[in-house]
Amino acid sequence: MEWRRLDKIAQKLWRSSGLRGEEKIVGQSYENNDICTIDSARAIKLEGRKSAYRSRSDKTETFTVQDALDTFGFGKFQWKLCVLAGLAWTGDAMEMMILSILGPQLYCEWRLPRYKVALIALMVFVGMIIGFPLWGNVYDKFGRRVGLIISMCWTLLYGLLSAFAPGYGWLLVLRGLVGFGIGGCSQSVTLYSEFLPMKMKGTRIMMTVFWSFGTMLQVVLATFIMPTLGWRWLLGVSILPMAIFSCFSFWLPESPHFDLLTGETDKVMVTLQRVAKENGKTMPAGKVTPHKENNRGEIKDLFAPQSWRSTLLLWFIWFTVAFSYYGIVLMTTELFQSEDLCGETQGIQGEPSCYLECHYLTSDDYEDLLWTTLSEFPGISIFLLLDDHIGRKFSLSLCFFMFSLFILPLYVCIGRVPLTIFIFIARAFITGGFQLIFVYTPEVFPIKNRAFAVGTCNAIARLGSLITPFVSEVMLMKSIKLTLSSYFACSLLAGIACLMLPRTG
Repeated sequence: MEWRRLDKIAQKLWRSSGLRGEEKIVGQSYENNDICTIDSARAIKLEGRKSAYRSRSDKTETFTVQDALDTFGFGKFQWKLCVLAGLAWTGDAMEMMILSILGPQLYCEWRLPRYKVALIALMVFVGMIIGFPLWGNVYDKFGRRVGLIISMCWTLLYGLLSAFAPGYGWLLVLRGLVGFGIGGCSQSVTLYSEFLPMKMKGTRIMMTVFWSFGTMLQVVLATFIMPTLGWRWLLGVSILPMAIFSCFSFWLPESPHFDLLTGETDKVMVTLQRVAKENGKTMPAGKVTPHKENNRGEIKDLFAPQSWRSTLLLWFIWFTVAFSYYGIVLMTTELFQSEDLCGETQGIQGEPSCYLECHYLTSDDYEDLLWTTLSEFPGISIFLLLDDHIGRKFSLSLCFFMFSLFILPLYVCIGRVPLTIFIFIARAFITGGFQLIFVYTPEVFPIKNRAFAVGTCNAIARLGSLITPFVSEVMLMKSIKLTLSSYFACSLLAGIACLMLPRTG
């Protein structure tokens, strides 16, 4: 009887422990030790189940930064960032546009020879050539936010000091320092692009509207300020966008992509929560996938087997787009001031025998300059549409081919109205190309060296900017046809180079 009672107890323990099919207890003597053995087996099984449950609960869900941004969409946060980063581009554009207005003024007021006028623009571009790769390295090493704020404050300071330059030498140095600061300001598009959803990467070009707004605003300010207050006041007022940016820079966030590369996952989560809150969205479940990169912003990565071809093509394209864009901007005032639009040479041959023969920009010149500047808005609008239908590289190629086509009529004798129309169209196309290359280039390079890559491309572009004042202002005095041929040939080759780029969108 005792044996049967023990057998029933053992069977109950076996069933309750879930060991059916796993433990066979036959032909054993069910003493107290045997019952303890069964209890131990049951305890081991239950502990195994608990361990499996704990391992499943410890396996937390993860997501990438881009997954989170895609979830948040384009909302209130991105609009704020677009406006703040756009102020950097507005200030950048105003500092560059002032070169085409400042030159004729100082040529007359300080009685400068032509090559000294060209040196003012050259010093700005030299500063930019040095600044672009250095600022790009700062962006990749220390952060997008830090680089943008410092470069904007730098440009603000030396832009203001330029208005108080006591002489030509001081103006050259101070404008060179302004150019160095501009080298970092244009990287605002890098910070902005790293907060965009993947399906809306094309909206980067929306921020480029601020560039066109800056060029137009500079012409409007010059129309009212130059005839009455002079160029010093114009330089002082031109820093207003940068001053506004500096006042609100405390709001500026750091790129979550950059924080992820530095291993600061806690900061990434804080930034993403901030974006989600402002956009009225919820955070994805889990934590961000960690991904740390120690080697950031290195030039050898630009010449890796998968990158060197794109790097070299982009360098040439950036060189040509800056050479052509600033060339048409600087050449416009020279052509408008010319008294003989139908001659083999434009303007006065060589240096004037008397500096009193110089010509200040008139109200008609400012009006025509404003019209040609307004061409940048339809240029951007057209290529926003083209970009969605034919992609980045084909849109870029079309820009250069159409620019080449519409500067051809300038070879022949045309009046002032047709001249304004053709410059308007040509500038619209080259403006579209300049903005599209800013959108395209960050998509080619990885995040770890993106800012440095864009910085080196900008530095190469400024080599074109550095050369173009001597072509558009000095060579133009000798031969209009040789000047136009330089821009025609370069833009035609750049259009072909665009077709050889990898397709990104």
